[in-house]
Amino acid sequence: MPSHPLRVAVVCSSNQNRSMEAHNILSKRGFDVRSFGTGTHVKLPGPAPDKPNVYDFKTTYEQMYSDLVRKDKELYTQNGILHMLERNKRIKTRPERFQSCKDQFDLVITCEERVYDQVLEELNSREQETYQPVHVINVDIQDNHEEATLGAFLICELCQCIQHTDDMENEIDELLQEFEEKSSRPFLHTVCFY
Repeated sequence: MPSHPLRVAVVCSSNQNRSMEAHNILSKRGFDVRSFGTGTHVKLPGPAPDKPNVYDFKTTYEQMYSDLVRKDKELYTQNGILHMLERNKRIKTRPERFQSCKDQFDLVITCEERVYDQVLEELNSREQETYQPVHVINVDIQDNHEEATLGAFLICELCQCIQHTDDMENEIDELLQEFEEKSSRPFLHTVCFY
């Protein structure tokens, strides 16, 4: 078991739905957790699939909330976006980009394969200084409210199991295989170094 609480990063594309739901649940369970997006901008559903609301990562959740209330409060209440932003505001001020964070984590969990690839590209492009391992695991989670909730509980269960292993480096592959079988979801796993 690690001598310190497991440092976990949860990463999706816009740091809005999947990563924030997992951040919420993991922080309630006492994990040292942060959440991020890897996109160039934050995208939220708009009035039509081809008309998303696009924000800069510097935009606060409060500013997004106010903007959407101004645009169409009924639409964004019905589709759950305002509720999601209310939750996000309680957790932190604004979305964060993974590429802008230089903190070290024991575990980085991504919510889709494209994000996993972006996280690996970022970690592998950095100069290694401490040679501390970081396990990058992908769990595919569809970007909707229901899947985000189910995915967050799965991520939390996975983190709890990893936290309680005696030897994370040697036990993680077997643990992931058990989770794949139990959840019927494929997991990707790579070890990078800081």
